[in-house]
Order: sequence, then C-alpha cells, then structure tokens
Amino acid sequence: MTCHLVALCFDANDPLRLARFWAGVLGWEMIDDPQDGIALLPSDDTGFRLRFLPSQEQKAGQNQMHFDLTSASLEDQQQTVARSLELGARHIDIGQRPEDGHVVLADPEGNEFCVIEPGNNFLADCGFIGALACDGSQEVGYFWSDALDWPLVWDQNQETAIRSPHGGPKITWGGPPLMPKTGKNRLHFDLAPPAHGDQQAEVDRLVSLGATRIDIGQGEVSWVVMADPDGHEFCVLTPR
Repeated sequence: MTCHLVALCFDANDPLRLARFWAGVLGWEMIDDPQDGIALLPSDDTGFRLRFLPSQEQKAGQNQMHFDLTSASLEDQQQTVARSLELGARHIDIGQRPEDGHVVLADPEGNEFCVIEPGNNFLADCGFIGALACDGSQEVGYFWSDALDWPLVWDQNQETAIRSPHGGPKITWGGPPLMPKTGKNRLHFDLAPPAHGDQQAEVDRLVSLGATRIDIGQGEVSWVVMADPDGHEFCVLTPR
C-alpha cells in the first residue's frame, strides 16, 4: 500500500508565531504534538496537517511552493486579504500584472501565498485551500501522482496537477522554465506508510519511481530524507 501525505512542513524562525498566523488565516486548530511538534489540524477535507519546524536559516529567494486560497466573492476575497494583513501578512510583488485578479501576499516570515479571485474554474470544486502551487516539471508531477496514488487532474503543455481521490486541495506544477534551486526548500512534504506498512519498502518504491536518498545533515533520525526528480526534499516517516 502506498504512503500517504501526512503534513506540509514549514521551516520557521519562530514556529509558534507562524503557526498562529496560519491558524488565524485558515481557521484550523493548533496543537503541540509530542511526535510532530507545533501543528495545525485541518477543519475541512484538506487531508494533511501543517507542521512548523524550528530553523535558524533565513528565507532566501522565492519559495518552490505556495498556497492558492479561494474566494466565493469579491467581498470574500477582500475579507481574506484584510484578515491576513491584520494577522501579520504584507503585500508583495513577484511580477504579477496590475490586471491580474489574484492578490499576492507574504506571511510573517516571507512565505508567499495568493488569494485567488472568485470565478476561477480550475479551483471551482476545491475548498479554501484551492491548490498548493509548485514550481516543477511535468516529470515531477507524474512522480507525485505515482508516489501518492493520486490521479492526474490536469496534464497540458507540461503543466500537471493531482488531487486526492478524497478531495482536498490540488497540487499543481507549472512546468518550465523552472526556478533555480538555492539551498534547502523552506516547505516540504512529510509522507508515511500506513500503520502496518514498511518504511524501507516504501523508500525502495519511491527510489524506483525516481526519488533519491539525500543527506542534509539530519544525522541519526527515524525518518528518511529524500528528493524528488526535480531535487526538492521530502521526508518518509515511520508508519502511522
């Protein structure tokens, strides 16, 4: 049985502050889990939690992935933007055009996210987190579809998207040109085999799909650090 997506992890200089920000934006419950540390539990069909991991590294460059938050109306979009700004977000310019309907913001540690205008057909049947939009190749979209056993819901012009059969956000990859990678990503996936699964067997399966084991200085830990075919880090935890 394939592994499942347990969490999207943020490297954070101040994990508690960043968790409080996203709890306020998303309306999710914050917990301090003995196993996972500071985490947010979804209140909808998202299917994975958010984890906030302490890091001394400062953010450098644009993140490889970001949230696209949906809006039911222009008023709803404005309310999401206003709430985010009150919680500590700020407007940023990443090259969006004045006529674009979405609003680009950064959280208190500079992690980019977008508040999408109403009427976006691609995200029409998604929840508040409409998509996790990633910089990545068509190949990496195929890899993650196989890794998670999530079907492709978009595959055109080297752009790909997958979605869990149970719903939740889409994960999208924009295709070329890809951004240059400048060190370890601040956001990464945590995967885990099911409770009675086998971590090593899952690592071997992911390697057969195109992943590699990597050393980022993690030392002796219970999880396995890997990179997808585009070189982006993720972790395989023990079964749960």
